[in-house]
This record gives sequence, C-alpha cells and structure tokens, in this order.
Amino acid sequence: MANRLTPSTITLLTLPPLLWAGNAVVGRVVHELVPPMTLNFLRWVIAFVLLLPLAAPVLKKSSPLWAHWRRYAVLGLLGVGCYNALQYLALQTSTPINVTLVGSSMPVWMLTVGALFFGAPVARRQLLGALLSILGVLLVLSRGEWAQLMAFKLVPGDIFILLASMAWAFYSWLLVRTREPEGVRGDWAQFLMAQMVFGLGWSGLSAGGEWALTSAHIVWGPTLLAALAFIALGPALLAYRCWGAGVQRAGPAMAGFFINLTPLFAALMSTLFLGEHPQLFHALAFALIVAGIMVSAQR
Repeated sequence: MANRLTPSTITLLTLPPLLWAGNAVVGRVVHELVPPMTLNFLRWVIAFVLLLPLAAPVLKKSSPLWAHWRRYAVLGLLGVGCYNALQYLALQTSTPINVTLVGSSMPVWMLTVGALFFGAPVARRQLLGALLSILGVLLVLSRGEWAQLMAFKLVPGDIFILLASMAWAFYSWLLVRTREPEGVRGDWAQFLMAQMVFGLGWSGLSAGGEWALTSAHIVWGPTLLAALAFIALGPALLAYRCWGAGVQRAGPAMAGFFINLTPLFAALMSTLFLGEHPQLFHALAFALIVAGIMVSAQR
C-alpha cells in the first residue's frame, strides 16, 4: 500500500517536473549553439562520468547486466537514444511550452501502446480521459486556430515530440513488463547506468550521423558549458533519483499526476527567461490534458 502524500513526498515528486521543464527551456536557449543530437550525446557522456563512481560494478564482467544485454540495448535506444534526442530536435522549431504540453499527452500513448502491443485492457473512463487529452494536444498543435488542422500546418517540432512520447511509452511498458536481473533493479544508479551503457552507443551514432550529413558546429562558451552541466546533473540524474523515490512512496498512479506540472513550470520559465508569454490556448490545453488524466485515474 502506497503511503499518503507527505511534504517530503510532494517535494520528491515536484522536483522532477521542475527539472524536466528546465531541460526544455535550456534546450531552447542553446539550440543555436549545439546540434540537437550532439547535445543529447554530450549530456549523457557527462551523466555517465558523474554516475560512474556509484555504479561502476554494473560494468564488470560478473554483472547480471550482460546476460540481458539485448533488453538494455532496447531500453537505451528508447530512453536515452531516442526520447531526449527527439525532444532537443523538437526544440529547434518549437517552444518549450508547446513541447512540454504536447508531451503531456503521454497517457494517451501509454494506453495505445499497452493495448496494441502488451495486451493491457482499456476501460471506458480511460478512453474518455484520452479523448480530453487528445483535444488538449490538438489545441496546441493548431495554435488555438482549428482551421490550421484542416490545412495540416504543423511545426516540425510538434511531430518530433509526439514521436518522443511514443518512444517513452514503449520504454515505460518494457520497464513494467520485464523483470530486472538480481542486483540491478534494487540499485537506482546501476539500473540507470545499465541503460546508459547502450544509450551512449545509440546517441553517439546519431551524433556522428549529424556531423557527417549536416553542417553541424558547436559554439563553445560559458552558456553552453553551464547548460551541459545542468541537463546532465539535473534532468538526467537528480530528477531520475527523486522520481524513483517518490513513486515508491506514493505509488505510480498518484505520482503520474505530478508529470503534468512540467508544462506549467515550462510556461513560467519561458516567460522569465525567453520572453515567450503563454497564450490563452496554452491554458485551455493544459486544463484539458489534466482533466483527461484525472478522469482516467478515477475508480
């Protein structure tokens, strides 16, 4: 039985959305300084170095990781190689507010992927909640003008974040439906490191292709260095640790509501740091997405 929400649990579950919103804002700030695939690769290289002192045993030949390397290769592809890279790619043409709001449609993709690929039943209330969330996403994609949907005028970034959400849905279902090797699951650092080992390979290939096929370049400076330090330590490591501890205390159903704080934090940060003021349709979309998730969670 999950414990009731306490101030410490609320703090644990609120910090990750705050850091993920900061990740979206920072990704937008540096989008002209570093290519998106390269940014994702550098982020995880730094996170790997920071985590190594805590998770070095997982890299040994005796580690149970290697008996399940295929699974961790897939998890690394979806969680490290695809999700974050697509988010940074989305921020090349979309705003942090839009990216985080469209990303809040995650419950829709969770239901769809679970039903189609993992045999998970979908209740009527979940369908109603999904419909409300979809309406919220469509409101963001149309920029508040429904006629744009008829003309199929979508910002490429919105499509990238939808693809990222699908990748994260598959990633999450694989986590739930497959038992972890003994000695890895109980240690959050080793569990994350096991994914990063392969995720670095995938993200490195993407970054290499980016440099080979485009006119990629990096503008080094204090802004980029500070951004890399933040996204590696905050969204990649600290948020993961706090989220895991918070879910253990409150349970995944209750914790899921806190994810929707991400677009709210992104809107506030965009106003403060980027001058991108939220519009009325952003507020309406956020309300629809939250309402959809609340309906889905009713018993």
